[in-house]
Amino acid sequence: MKLSCCAYSYRELLTGGRMTMESFLDVCVELGFDGVELTQYYFPEESDQYLNHLKREAFTRGLEVTGTAVGGNFSNADAAGRQKQIEHVNDWLVKSAKLGSPVMRVFAGGQPDGVDEGTARGWVQEGLRQCAEVGAQCGVILGLETHGGLTATAAGTLALMEPFVDDPWVGINLDFGNLTGDIYAEYAACAPQVVTTHAKLTVRQGEERELVDYRRVVRIMREVGYRGPLAIEYEEPGDPLVGVDRFAAYLRGCLTDA
Repeated sequence: MKLSCCAYSYRELLTGGRMTMESFLDVCVELGFDGVELTQYYFPEESDQYLNHLKREAFTRGLEVTGTAVGGNFSNADAAGRQKQIEHVNDWLVKSAKLGSPVMRVFAGGQPDGVDEGTARGWVQEGLRQCAEVGAQCGVILGLETHGGLTATAAGTLALMEPFVDDPWVGINLDFGNLTGDIYAEYAACAPQVVTTHAKLTVRQGEERELVDYRRVVRIMREVGYRGPLAIEYEEPGDPLVGVDRFAAYLRGCLTDA
C-alpha cells in the first residue's frame, strides 16, 4: 500500500487563504507522502491550463495523484437535481483524467423524506451507471464512499454495489472513520470491492470517538490483495500540520509491522 494525503485534511488552511494547492503539495513532499488526493472544493479554477499546471506541479515534486474527490448527492429527490449531479460527476471524471487520477470519490446521499429506500437506492445506482460509462471512456474509476446515509453501513454500501460487482469502473472508497459498530467486520465486508481508501485517526462510536487500529486495518486489506492508497483524511481538532505528520508516522509503522 502507498501513503497518500487528501487536500481535505488541510481544509481550513485552504479555505482561509493560508495554503494553496501548490503549497499543499509542498507540505506533502516535506512529510514524505507517496501521493495526494486532490479535492475539487479547493481548486481556485478548473481550466485546462490550471489542471495541467497542477498535474505538472505534482509530478515535478515526485507525487502521484492517487485520486480526486467531489461531493454531491445521487439520491436527490428532485429529478433535475439528480441530473445536475450526474453532469457534475461526469465533468469531473474528465477533469480527473486530465490530472492523471485513476479514481474519483463520489457520495451516494441519503434517503429523502417520503421516499422508500429501494427507490433512493435505484436513483443512486442509475447515477453510478451513467457516470461509470463516462469513467470507462476516461479511464477513471468511481469510488463510492462509505459516508453515512445510504452508505452508513457495509450492508447498505454493498446493496448499492450489487449491480456493479463485475464492473471494473465502480468500486468502494472505504473511509475507515465513517462506519460504526463492529468496524473491523464492516471493513472486511467491504474490502473485496475497495478501490481506494480514506484513513481517519478515529471513528465515532455513539457519543465517543475511538482510535482505529490501523495494524488490524492493514491486515484486513492485505488479505484481499489491496495495494492502493491509504489516504489520510485528517479531521481531528488542532493544527493539521502537526496532526497529519504524527498520523502519517503511525501509519508508516503499521505498514511496516502489521
